Order: sequence, then C-alpha cells, then structure tokens
Amino acid sequence: MVKKDFPSIHFYDQDFVDIYDQTWAWIQDFWHKGTVKSKLQPRFFNFPDNTTVNQFESIFSTFFLVYSNRIYPTIPQLDNFYGKQEESGAIRSDYNLKDGKPVFAKDNPEAVNPPLFSWAEYNIYHKIGNKKRIKEIMPKLEAYYAWLEQTFKQENGLYEVPLSATTMVNSPRKGAKYLVDFNTQQAINALYMSELGDILNDKEVSFRYKRHYFSLKTRINSMMWNETDGMYYDLDKNEHHVAVKTIASFWPLLAEIPNEAKFERMLAHLRDPNTFGLENPFPTVAADEESFSEKGLGYRGSVVPPFTFMVIKGLEKYGAYELARECAIRHLYYMLDTLHPEGKEKGTVWEAYAPRKEGASVWPGKQNFPREMFVTYSALSTIALMIENVIGLYVSLPRKTVDWIIPTLEIMGIENLSLKRNMITILSNKSGRGWEIRLESEKLYYFTIDILGKKKKTLPIPSGKCSMLIDKL
Repeated sequence: MVKKDFPSIHFYDQDFVDIYDQTWAWIQDFWHKGTVKSKLQPRFFNFPDNTTVNQFESIFSTFFLVYSNRIYPTIPQLDNFYGKQEESGAIRSDYNLKDGKPVFAKDNPEAVNPPLFSWAEYNIYHKIGNKKRIKEIMPKLEAYYAWLEQTFKQENGLYEVPLSATTMVNSPRKGAKYLVDFNTQQAINALYMSELGDILNDKEVSFRYKRHYFSLKTRINSMMWNETDGMYYDLDKNEHHVAVKTIASFWPLLAEIPNEAKFERMLAHLRDPNTFGLENPFPTVAADEESFSEKGLGYRGSVVPPFTFMVIKGLEKYGAYELARECAIRHLYYMLDTLHPEGKEKGTVWEAYAPRKEGASVWPGKQNFPREMFVTYSALSTIALMIENVIGLYVSLPRKTVDWIIPTLEIMGIENLSLKRNMITILSNKSGRGWEIRLESEKLYYFTIDILGKKKKTLPIPSGKCSMLIDKL
C-alpha cells in the first residue's frame, strides 16, 4: 500500500470509473509556471487557454485537487491571490498571467468575485490537515472580509455588487441591486471564518464572524425570502423581490440559512421536473421561467458544474444524501454522453451542458462558451462528487475520521486514499456470508458507517487488514 498514486475508485458502472481515471490524466496538462514578472506561484493549476488566473475557477479547483494524494499541489491555487492582496485588503477576480497585474472590466469595476476563500480553506484543512496554514492566512482573510464590507456593504446591511461579480454574466435578473448569491456567499465567508477561528481556538475571532454570519442570515431570511414561491430572490433598488427563479436562489442552503420548513419548500423545486429537477439537474434558470432556454444560452438554462456542486453540497447540509447522490449520478450520465458519443465524433467534456438533451450548452454569438475540455469545472463532478456523493465518503484528516454514507448496497469503494501519512482502502462486496466491507489501513482511524439511514456505527479501524459483515453491525 506504499505506492504513491491517485486514489482509485470501484463502482458497478465501469464508465464512472473510467471518467474518474481519465480526469486525473487530463489534469496533468493544466499546470502553469509563474514567472519572475508575474510573481505568481511556481506551479499552479489553470486552464491552458486562459490569459488570466481567475479567482472563482481557482477556488473551485481546490475541491478536487485535495484528492490527488498530494501528487498535485492544492494550496498555490489560493496563494496566487493572497500574494496579490492590496493594502486595502482587496483581492481581485483576475490577474494577468504575463505581468501578474489585476484585470478590471467595465461591468465589474472593482474586479470582485464570490468571496469563497474561507470555505475552500476549511475544506483543505479537513482533507490535508495543516493547522499552521490557517494561522498564517487568517490575517489575509480578515483584511479581505473588511475590504468587502467597506466597499460593498450598504446602509440596509446587504451588499451591492454588479451581476458579473457572481460569474453568471447574462443571468436574467434585470433590475436586481442586492443579489441573493453574493450576499449569501459573504454569509458563507463569515460562517467559515468563524469555523477557522474555532480551529485556532481563537474565541474572539470565532464569535466576531459568527455575529457577522447571523446578521446576514437574519437579513436574507427577512428580506429575500418569498413565502408564496418558497424561494429566495434578489432585491431591486426599492428592496422589492426580483421574482426570477435562478440557481442563485440555492446558495442559502450551503450557508444553512433556511429553517426546515423553508428547506422543504426549496427541496420541492429541486425535485420538480418543471423547475430545477430536470433530467440533467440543476439548470441555471428554472425551466418554467420565460427566459429559460433548452439550448442553455449561457446562464439561461445551462447546467454548470460549480453550481450543481454547490446545490449538492447544500443538500448535504440538510441530510438529503439520497437526493444529492441521485442528482450527482444523473448529472454524470450527461457528462458520459459527451465523453462517449455515438459515431465518429471525438469524446470530450464541457464547461456547461444542455439541461434537457445530450451535449454541450449553446450560446450563439458568444466566443469560447462553453469551453471544451474545461476540466476546471468538470472535475468537480468527475472527482469530488464521485468520491463524496456517488461513493459516499467524507474524510476529515484532523479528526482521523472517515464517514461512509451508503444509500444503497452496491459493489463500490476506494483504494489507496491518503489520510495524511496513512493510506486507506474501503471496499464493499457481496460474499457468501452476505454484504461485507473490507478495510485496509497503515494506522488507526475512526470509521463511521451509515447504511440506508437505518444502521449507523462508529468503529476504530486498526492498522492492517480487517473486514466487517453488514448484517452483524
């Protein structure tokens, strides 16, 4: 078990295993070197055709790179941006690859992007386990939070940014001034800043950001929730709802903003085949909106992996593991269709997919959309969702724990997954004695198994090989 390699997955559908393996092979072509002039990191992940390093793309890439068993570095993705932080605390959305200078746009004069660094850092901590790093980057995250507050927070306590700051550039949200996604992303920022404070055992920091979080949560619930529609909406300049159902409305799930009653209303939309529960879940605009297009037209119906990932992670927060898994599998089948097309066409993966039929989204007149082989987004589905939702494994390195949530008994599992300096293997199989889980480990760790929501047990797994019969649990 000493071999240094990517973790390998086992699943009853070999196509899922193949696209997972293929993604790791593609990723090796996505590495850039910073130059003396650009002052970017010596080695970082970036789409080959990019002329800039982009904040949104870089943050989301960390969610799959953490599973490379340290073969690929994760941290440079974020350090590129911390290294460019200005005295004001500002971190911009894009930096030029040649000279490292910030890139500003007319429709986003402050070059602001969804503030998700603290969420990414919290995830990296649990997958890689470096407490010292949290201590080092905390001042940068605090300065960034303060800049966002100072620059974009309005008198009503909500944040005002241009639509392009959300990355959903042509989303049909005309007249929206206070955007539900950006305000919720700042709540997520505060929530995880508080969690990072807890990791450092800094009660003052933890309490301060918890207060920020609850303040935003209260405003989003009281001002942005629409009881009639069971949705969170953007607000216009008069603080009235801009009643268009977009994928942005589901960021509050990830921030744990809705209570159970509100969650049930939102869940109904995610299941509804007439709004968001399409064959390929979840479109960027509800299918019953006038602006929805079956072609996708950018953010007017396309299924875009980071937003699908966000919704699935939001469902997890409310324990909806079965729906999260089902949607991840349905989404992956659409990706497999373009990877294994019929006829002589070459297989590929895309930045965005059509919501109701096979193939890529279409946006006539828009150059470079969707980008082909855009692994930056697609690997969120083929690696992160594959391990966390299809196989069902949740790893926390500092806690030395692996939780395995199995909604159905199937032949599946993972081999050679790094748990710090501990390689582990977990496989379920049917033997003559019934369903059996085989485990292999170099060191002790704690394993929680949750089968079909009916059996749940935490066991210390010793070093070496062992197995357990599910019937005997």
